[in-house]
Amino acid sequence: MFYTRLFLQIMVTVITLTSSLAVNSKDYIIFSVVQPVPMGEPGENSSKNYYINMGKEQGVYTGAKLDVYRALVRANPYKNNDQHFYKIKIGELKVLHSESHSAIGKMTNMYTGENDPMTEIQRFMIGDGVKVHVK
Repeated sequence: MFYTRLFLQIMVTVITLTSSLAVNSKDYIIFSVVQPVPMGEPGENSSKNYYINMGKEQGVYTGAKLDVYRALVRANPYKNNDQHFYKIKIGELKVLHSESHSAIGKMTNMYTGENDPMTEIQRFMIGDGVKVHVK
């Protein structure tokens, strides 16, 4: 009887800990990009809206600044094609609108300077990671 109760307490503790880790490990990403159809006019504005799967429930409100990261994977051909994973900050978004679990942002800064790592696509794209900016 004692061992059964102890076993149940341990199992409840393990399940609680593993389920809380899964909840806290959610990745926040850009899941959609919307822009006006370009008409080829001189001086045409090409701003885009970026839709993010984080919102007020995660502490993101209108005016918040978000950091955008790109995940890169490169294989080392000189060492059995070992995989190297990089998570590079590529820019920042400003939140224009926020709902409970989603937000709409606009690019405010894209890191394309001489001291920044080069990426193939010089804009934010679907799948880029997003985190709340911390000073």
